[in-house]
Amino acid sequence: MTKILVVEDEAPLRESIVDTLSFEGYEVVQAEDGRKGLTCAQVEQPDLVVCDIAMPELNGYELLLKLREDPETATLPFIFLTARADRPFMRHGMELGADDYLTKPFTHAD
Repeated sequence: MTKILVVEDEAPLRESIVDTLSFEGYEVVQAEDGRKGLTCAQVEQPDLVVCDIAMPELNGYELLLKLREDPETATLPFIFLTARADRPFMRHGMELGADDYLTKPFTHAD
């Protein structure tokens, strides 16, 4: 079963994402900030990370950089899911090594 790590500091949104992915048959683990997301990625070894940018502890950009620096998580697929829809934010996320960039609000089809 595909395991997805959801890193999102807003609990209601995080729970909604987790519920949707679980309903679709994915195993989902979650973290409420970047630092916990880093630990969770290292311990749980997910197949994909879905992550917000603006979070306490480590922001999404910092989390992505730390994952890319670690040989164990360097190739882990990473998708930003964020309210920051401006092109400079998107470009920066992709330049850091994100695999995709989705913006909030989003639909379940996204």
